[in-house]
Amino acid sequence: MKSLIKLTVLSSFVAVLFSCNNAEKKTNTDNRTMAKFPEKEKMILLTDRPPQLETPLHVFRQDFTPNESFFVRWHLSGILTQIDMDTFRLEVAGEVNTTLKLSMNDLKTKFKPYSIAAVCQCSGNSRKLFNPKVPGGQFTNGAMGNALWKGVKVNDILEIAGIKKEAVDITFDGLDDAPFPGVPDFIKSLDVAHAMDGEVMIAYQMNGQDIPMLNGFPLKLVVPGWYATYWVGSLHKIEVLDHPYEGFWMKKAYLIPNNPTANESPKDLSKDMVPINKLSLRSIFVEPEPDTILQHGKKALIEGLALDYGAGIKSVELSLDSGKTWFEVKLDADLGKYSWRRWRYDWTPEKKGVYHLKVKATNNDGITQSTAQWNRSGYQRNVIEELDVTVD
Repeated sequence: MKSLIKLTVLSSFVAVLFSCNNAEKKTNTDNRTMAKFPEKEKMILLTDRPPQLETPLHVFRQDFTPNESFFVRWHLSGILTQIDMDTFRLEVAGEVNTTLKLSMNDLKTKFKPYSIAAVCQCSGNSRKLFNPKVPGGQFTNGAMGNALWKGVKVNDILEIAGIKKEAVDITFDGLDDAPFPGVPDFIKSLDVAHAMDGEVMIAYQMNGQDIPMLNGFPLKLVVPGWYATYWVGSLHKIEVLDHPYEGFWMKKAYLIPNNPTANESPKDLSKDMVPINKLSLRSIFVEPEPDTILQHGKKALIEGLALDYGAGIKSVELSLDSGKTWFEVKLDADLGKYSWRRWRYDWTPEKKGVYHLKVKATNNDGITQSTAQWNRSGYQRNVIEELDVTVD
């Protein structure tokens, strides 16, 4: 019965996904188009085919990002509008002793459930802030979200299938289709050791609910601490290979300069490129939002969040004078090493004028954010964030 309910709820997808009839210009600070898709609240619309939806900044004033406001990023326009859960199976094949075809009921009843709090962040989150500008979806800071994921560890499934000793890479394929012949299927890979590390998982729930269709229903690969390009949605096939995977989305796309900050110069592009992988260390402002006017002599909340690849946030420092002086701010509870850490500071500005705020995080590996960064794809932003605040 549950699968029939899901199909009914999503029956309007075809009409909505291929039109912008319910898009409108309002509610966000930079006047970008807002749109409401099935199972979603109004979000910032970048494209509708395939859908790219950005989370409004105010949503980040909470520990976990609600499913209905969680960002959306698809690469291929042939996304799913309905799935028959009575016939859906997750296939495990390749260099295994036993090929598996697992139903949703199999995953929920034959394996020990596993849960983890983890940030899912698009590789191109904050691309709009790169200077000089680079092509691609012009996200500000809303192409990410923090959620509690529940499902099955990949290593538990592969132990049942039995990986052969020749295994090298493992690929993950979703149900979305390419719009034209010759367009590469969106397949990502992890090496065997990473896939079997006991943290990589296949989620069937997100914040205690079914995963929304636009976020990868019914199954989503969760790769904690790595960028969302690896978090394959609508996962339906896992294949174990006896050789390195050479597919387009690993060898040609999602490449970064091979250095700690993914940095290069527009006049001297790096020739040493590698697939993007771990999340960078970063922090952002959530409140006040850009263009907010504060009142002098009145207390205002300055808050934001910080995240990294899993080392954990050690401290967050705030500057109210364009980086001349810095001080530590209060961190909220630690929700897990792959979750973001919220921070806050109560500020009473005494004088009118424009204040140039900066924020930077340091993690438990001793890494601090960069002062400058650029790369050709607008990936992996990790620079010290800035915010101009007007006090009246």
